[in-house]
Amino acid sequence: MPRARKGSAPRRGSQRRRGGARSSTQADSGSSEDEAASEARSTTSDCPSLLSTAAEDSLGGDAVDEQDQQEDLEEKLKECVDCLTDKSAKTRLGALDNLRLALASRLLPGFLLERCLTLADALEKCLKKGKGEEQARAAAVLGLLCVQLGPGPKGEELFHSLQPLLVSVLSDSTAVPAARLHCASALGLGCFVAAADVQDLVCCLTCLEGVLSPSCGVGVSTAPASLHGLFCATLQAWALLLTICPSTHISHILDRQLPGLSLLLSSETVSLRIAAGETIALLFELARDLEEDFVYEDMDTLCSALRTLATDSNKYRAKAERRRQRSVFRAVLHFVEGGECEEETVRFGLEVLYVDSWARRRVYAAFKDVLGSGMHHHLQNNELLRDIFGLGPVLVLDATALKACKMSRFEKHLYNAAAFKARTKARSRVRDKRADVL
Repeated sequence: MPRARKGSAPRRGSQRRRGGARSSTQADSGSSEDEAASEARSTTSDCPSLLSTAAEDSLGGDAVDEQDQQEDLEEKLKECVDCLTDKSAKTRLGALDNLRLALASRLLPGFLLERCLTLADALEKCLKKGKGEEQARAAAVLGLLCVQLGPGPKGEELFHSLQPLLVSVLSDSTAVPAARLHCASALGLGCFVAAADVQDLVCCLTCLEGVLSPSCGVGVSTAPASLHGLFCATLQAWALLLTICPSTHISHILDRQLPGLSLLLSSETVSLRIAAGETIALLFELARDLEEDFVYEDMDTLCSALRTLATDSNKYRAKAERRRQRSVFRAVLHFVEGGECEEETVRFGLEVLYVDSWARRRVYAAFKDVLGSGMHHHLQNNELLRDIFGLGPVLVLDATALKACKMSRFEKHLYNAAAFKARTKARSRVRDKRADVL
């Protein structure tokens, strides 16, 4: 990661009043691999499937020794790596899917370190010569490789070798939007994890801004709906890099970009509106870190637009979209007007992660998007994520300790009932209590 990470913008997200984690007696129910597995099933190829191994892992693998599972998985992964250079596009797509599933659900640092150059060459060919779908999946695998290898020399070498290709595909207006979308996400995540120089960070920010800039062909606010997903991913990758941007650059970014983000609040796509609102909140948080009494010039207009979205009841929008939008923009409006960021609690295993700043929310969401259902496993075992979120060393617990901490079904019932009662009381305080008129 860039050296500016320490003592710069992410200090608010990584060093908070409660720290990163706290032990808990409430065992998490765990996460399912169904979503990732169904995605892998959709591609049939000659590449060996990893679904059986992943299923054994999610169920605990009691019938098979853990070492045998690891060896079996690595053998299948070796075949998948070989399949990346196959002549058949169908086989290559299947290999990319299987690698994506394995990297998201397991930690494989030893296996990857031995084959880092081979993987880099294969992914380079996929990005250079592959079609849109192959480019998209190769970029997704690249992002996962950066998460696995971390900020060490191998991770930096991998990112620097493929960064020009990611920038090339992302900047190509004739490329498939899905490929550009995944390249934007991989560029942001790879730079966040593996870039060692601040200049690399500035270059990536400039590239992402170029995709969003109205001067680049079609303006974001008037672009066709097919490009809204690309703009959303680009904006989220750009916001992720802001969390590690040096304070000397933040003030220039505020003056240059904050007015333009307000235009995205009128986008037709709910995901883009939400991404713009969350990025505005993040910029306000970074600005207040630099200057406690920061005041935005066009504050009234901005708050009016945020308030409209926080109370939107237009029937032509889907009900789920309206609910999601109102929830996010209520939090954004509350923070922009001078309130605190709402705290979210993430429970995994016997630990708890507190997400209590907009910078921390953006970082967590970025890793959640790429890891999917494997996020909890990586929070428990991946040193990179534990360092970013301040979780400390990996907890080593044997089966006896885990069983002792696990709640019984009756205890879970009592806990859920108490949580439901507390939630009902908290919500009733802010609800409008109308007296019945006789």
